[in-house]
Amino acid sequence: MVLLFLTTACGGSDTAEPLDVYAAASLVDVLPEVDPEARFSFSGSDLAAAQIREGAPADVYASASSKYPQELFEQGLVEEPVTFASNRLVLVVPSESPPKVESVKDLLRPGTRLVIAAEGVPAGDYTRIALARLGLSAALENVVSNEQDVNSVATKVALGEADAGLVYATDAARNGNLRAIELPATSQPPIEYQVAVVVASDDTDAARAFVEKLRGPEGREALEHAGFEVP
Repeated sequence: MVLLFLTTACGGSDTAEPLDVYAAASLVDVLPEVDPEARFSFSGSDLAAAQIREGAPADVYASASSKYPQELFEQGLVEEPVTFASNRLVLVVPSESPPKVESVKDLLRPGTRLVIAAEGVPAGDYTRIALARLGLSAALENVVSNEQDVNSVATKVALGEADAGLVYATDAARNGNLRAIELPATSQPPIEYQVAVVVASDDTDAARAFVEKLRGPEGREALEHAGFEVP
């Protein structure tokens, strides 16, 4: 299980503690643009939600799915979540070698090494929905690894440890070692990113300000620059 921690705290107050933001791994290049002084813990959205349930000192939770924020809201652990972005799935293959997979139908070919996110991870659940809509659920028999976040899927494909993977379009765009193959629009599940203030936050005012900034012009610009769609 891989967690990616990013901490930046330069130029801030000597007394105020930086916000702790628990977020989906696919947001690693965006959220620091919104608040470079915050402390970020990037992982699968399901893992971040589990940590908040266990009392992790989070101030803000940003998820690649509406499922987990809504569950936390119903449990009284976060304030009402709001949608701030959407994404889409793409099939990716290594860019530096002749691809063994040239279309999504090739995922059914015996011996194809497919890597995807695990069940429960939003990207993994979206992947299984997309394959089912394409009538390609049998491709799951070629899965050689179920990863704990979407960044790990992209990395394994980029390193040539798999012939193909399914990731968000934004992950494919920021990795020069990947070539993206578009999926039919009819296969795409709705991908809704939601953010919420954690009720147990030590600074709910600052957490709410982060959410507003993410949804405001600066946050929208950072999201669009990274390839996300914004409402």
